[in-house]
Amino acid sequence: MAGIIVAFPKQEDSRSIKNLLIRNGFSTVASCTSGAQAISRAYDFEEGIIICGYRLPDMNYAEIIENVEGRFEVLLIASTERLARDETGVTVSTLTMPIKVRDLINTVEMMENNILSRRNKKIRKSHERTPEEKAIVEQAKAVLMDKNNMSESEAHRYIQKSSMDSGSNMVETSKMILSIMYRE
Repeated sequence: MAGIIVAFPKQEDSRSIKNLLIRNGFSTVASCTSGAQAISRAYDFEEGIIICGYRLPDMNYAEIIENVEGRFEVLLIASTERLARDETGVTVSTLTMPIKVRDLINTVEMMENNILSRRNKKIRKSHERTPEEKAIVEQAKAVLMDKNNMSESEAHRYIQKSSMDSGSNMVETSKMILSIMYRE
């Protein structure tokens, strides 16, 4: 589950940004006043966004980044002078003070889209077939082509349609086809 953590030294700042985000449709928002709290809250979420100031009472933003294992995108809100003097070498999204509501909302939406895109890319990679699974599908297509006089594209489409109709994936459908065809 993705979440947004707002971390600023002043509790009023954290709460006002949290409330602003909630009013603009962001639901999973937590506020805190220290880096340790932000890191602790990060364990409540699989991934997300941390919106913070340059320095919190116990650490700076770079130390927070080190502790959230790349699962979180960070939006640093600081003065132009502070950002110009930053020598941490850490690359993050930034907004300068004073912030405009629309800029904050647009930046957070963009960061959420980046997280969603990364998540979808992981899902697509996890759905790639192994060589063994590819071989099963190819074998089922070959059997259909041989026994039912289908072209390769017709056999592929048949397996695809059958798997959609039965609610199973193509590998399971191919295994069913092979078990049925070899029984005959």
